[in-house]
Amino acid sequence: MHHFFSERLILRSWKKEDYAPFFDINNDSEVVRFLPGTLSREENDAFISRIESHFAKYGFGLFACEHKHDGVFIGFVGLSIPSFSCDFTPCVEIGWRLARKYWGQGLATEGAKRVLKYARDALNLERVVSFTVPDNVGSRRVMEKLGMRYIKDFDHPALDKDHRLCRHVLYEIELNGEDQ
Repeated sequence: MHHFFSERLILRSWKKEDYAPFFDINNDSEVVRFLPGTLSREENDAFISRIESHFAKYGFGLFACEHKHDGVFIGFVGLSIPSFSCDFTPCVEIGWRLARKYWGQGLATEGAKRVLKYARDALNLERVVSFTVPDNVGSRRVMEKLGMRYIKDFDHPALDKDHRLCRHVLYEIELNGEDQ
């Protein structure tokens, strides 16, 4: 399994010790504000199992993210292939979810920059997308700091049209050097 380092982060494979702190992250009302909701212990563990299956199938995925300073697990940053189908899939998505106490320090951007370098140099990906709901200003700011461009609004095909999170914004970055 790959391990990557940035200035302040270690991006690595998941460990059993990550389950409990990840559960705490997924049950912080601010963290899940733009997600469908909190996760039960079973849903949390199933999510990590899906992440590990994605790594096994594709050779990449959502990396567990550890703070170098104290070795604390703080969330994930990584790549995934969306399971839904729409006009911009198949594609590879970059995403992140960090514990709230680590927000506003540039850590998501730092980790995501390292992941994009991996996507370009090791995986030879030409394009990576990211998406969120329009009100998720924090994630949109990270996308913009990464050099991603807003493409369009779309309705998430996995959600009902009247769901509060149905409307999404799509961003993308070309990794062939033009946007880098």
